[in-house]
Amino acid sequence: MVIADLLGVARMAAITLDDDGRIAHWDDTATDLFGVGRREAVSRPLGLLLRLPPEVRGVFEPEIFGHVWCGACTVPRVDNGEPVEVAWWVYPIEAGAPCGGRNAPGDGNRDVRVLALAADLRRLRTDGPGVTIGDQPVEAPDGCARRASGARLLRVEPVLATPSVEPASAPYAGPFAARLAELMPGVGAAMSEWLASRVLGLGCPAVSLGVTVPLPIVPYTGRATPVPNPGSATSRPQPSQSSRPDATRPPPDPSPCPEKGLETMAVREPLTYLGEAGQQIGSSLDHLQTARTLAEVLVPRLADYAAVELLECVATDSAPPAAQIDETTQMRRVAVVHNDEPGRWDDAVPAGEPLLLPPANPFVQAMRTGRPVHIPRVGAKRAAELSALLGDRDLRPLFTGRALLVVPLIARGRVLGTLKLLRKPDRPAFGDLDLAMVDELARRAALCIDNGRLYRREVQVAEELQRSMLPDDPPDVAGARVRYRYRPAEQAVNVGGDWFDAIPLPGCRLGIVVGDVMGHGLTSAAIMGQLRTAVRTLAAEDMRPARLLRQLDGLARRLGEGYLATCLYAVYDPVERRCTLANAGHVPPVLVSALGDSRVLPLPSGVPIGVGGEPFEAMEIEVEDGAQLVLCTDGLLERRDRDIEQGLAELRERLVDATTDLDLTCDSLLDGLAASTPADDIAIVAVGFDGIPKDDVGTWSLDPEPSTVPWVRSQVAGKLAEWNLETLTDTVQLLVSELVTNALVHGAGAIDLRLIKGLNLLCEVYDDGADLPRLRHADATDESGRGLQLVSHLSSRWGTHRAERGKVVWFEHDFPRPRPPG
Repeated sequence: MVIADLLGVARMAAITLDDDGRIAHWDDTATDLFGVGRREAVSRPLGLLLRLPPEVRGVFEPEIFGHVWCGACTVPRVDNGEPVEVAWWVYPIEAGAPCGGRNAPGDGNRDVRVLALAADLRRLRTDGPGVTIGDQPVEAPDGCARRASGARLLRVEPVLATPSVEPASAPYAGPFAARLAELMPGVGAAMSEWLASRVLGLGCPAVSLGVTVPLPIVPYTGRATPVPNPGSATSRPQPSQSSRPDATRPPPDPSPCPEKGLETMAVREPLTYLGEAGQQIGSSLDHLQTARTLAEVLVPRLADYAAVELLECVATDSAPPAAQIDETTQMRRVAVVHNDEPGRWDDAVPAGEPLLLPPANPFVQAMRTGRPVHIPRVGAKRAAELSALLGDRDLRPLFTGRALLVVPLIARGRVLGTLKLLRKPDRPAFGDLDLAMVDELARRAALCIDNGRLYRREVQVAEELQRSMLPDDPPDVAGARVRYRYRPAEQAVNVGGDWFDAIPLPGCRLGIVVGDVMGHGLTSAAIMGQLRTAVRTLAAEDMRPARLLRQLDGLARRLGEGYLATCLYAVYDPVERRCTLANAGHVPPVLVSALGDSRVLPLPSGVPIGVGGEPFEAMEIEVEDGAQLVLCTDGLLERRDRDIEQGLAELRERLVDATTDLDLTCDSLLDGLAASTPADDIAIVAVGFDGIPKDDVGTWSLDPEPSTVPWVRSQVAGKLAEWNLETLTDTVQLLVSELVTNALVHGAGAIDLRLIKGLNLLCEVYDDGADLPRLRHADATDESGRGLQLVSHLSSRWGTHRAERGKVVWFEHDFPRPRPPG
């Protein structure tokens, strides 16, 4: 068997096992062959990972270590279960012991490790040397023959030899031995001739375990081309000329020059390293994690110590990078990686430490000039100077005798910080290739750090914009309790336009709104703010839910085509104990009765806001005291494994027998229904309906006559005495007189008065007049216009709004403050 020919045709997977039988090395060829990545394979038993047959699995057990074995078996790929016929070459790599396992006589407790080479047996049969399965044992040069019981023996037929040729007179023994000497220069001519004769004579691998030589394995170049289907007409292999006895075999193709192969590998290896390191550096949008990854990929490949130091404004993302660097520029060490003993530099150069660098040092010089600073060997005097510049710690052991390289981190023309690299005294200084690779990785890392900083700023802007447009605390209203929760999406690109609000309305009523702007990002958050402001403005006009949605839809269509949103608006009246709801394409709410039953309210779905062309319908329901209403956005219900209908059903089930504590209800819904990393915003509003007791409400229907005014004053005084609010009698009587008189003058028909004791004292006067009163300045000669000025001055708040027929004028008066004891 010609080794170069075999390795040039079939890619060999190199796997090493530690002394416990677990995988210590797993290369890319093994990933292609068995369908499992390096991260999943390392530290796992090889036999269990690949589901090897029992007769083969024993070869890789610790008690068999030290045995030379080659064979073949069929295993299923880990990723898809496709069977793969694998050829194995297994060798111990224990230093100083060519044969013998862990329990061999005189072995002691030596650590025996195993090297396993694996290849696709089908490719060896079709593209490489001839391969057969036999029953003869494999023999090592020292006679240590081992083979697992029941395993199939792999035999590789020699490419250039025939079985009938004697080893001593084989015409190819000389060239084969010379080729082995080129591939393994440490073996020697005598050993090369002996190995060549064994291989040509036996047709099986012959391994000398007494020497250590580099294995001539070609570098990984990607997954092998699939083996053609032997049954297809186009891929059926043609019989070679060497299969006919009378045919003359053509001369083999000349092997590539070893010098060219080594040169190709020398060029390819740095490029492969740069590609893999750059991929790791750019794998995170966290600028601090990117800095740590930069230090990790450089040790130990290019340095023994790596530290990344960023400007304080960049590390904390508090301001853009500074335009100029001087002695007042603050920095922070964000990452330290080294290959010394653990904890060696933790106290001397801790990560996260703030720094203030003097101007005369190579670190500031690199940032000012934008060019690396390389000191091939730091002497004792220079080490003392560097140590003194960095504080009161003795850092001379860190610098003395080592090569120092300081590279500035520059992105978009601004300096972000520095990368500091050190090599131990036993390593050479940084060469031109090292400098080029470090410079390339520093440029990539600086751009990734700046991108991460900008992305973080975008996330903060989006979240701050959205949170500034959402309510802070639920309002305190009479007859109802409100709690809500909001959880933004995990990434800035997914920050959406979910909004919610609870709006106190006249008459102790409560307006509840939940909406979701279609789309994500800053634009959706800005649209959400506009729509929320519009809802609050329209709700202040005491519009019924269906009319409010019509007005909001018209506003959205006037603002632009992208103003699309779903919205649900409800109004709760704690006096009448009724709730009126209207929906614009939003998720319907769930109503929980006082007995614990839950149901999804069958609201007319409607079309989203901004679509237009369809009317909105309202639904009015009676609610009992102790009931709850839960509204949410689709981010709570919809996940990859669950659609909205399934999420709505699960929401209803979780609300059965819900606790009266609304905070616990909201938290349990978030914990039970929301995804751990939500792809969309989540908003939840829970409302508890308590109602206002009937004894705290007084109503009177008045005749539109002047004699009504003194009569209603006495009625109001009696109700205030009943509520123990006698101290407010004079003021409230005066305010009631003004409102009733205004209704007699400007109204028409019947007049109604309602007095409600809630969180404060509310008085409402209704009349049939169409004109709304307005506050104006009265001159000294005017005979009217001073009534509303009096109401505005004596009440804590007043207002007016239209009713279905007529108008309502109201005022609120705070309760008297309790007197301090004593």
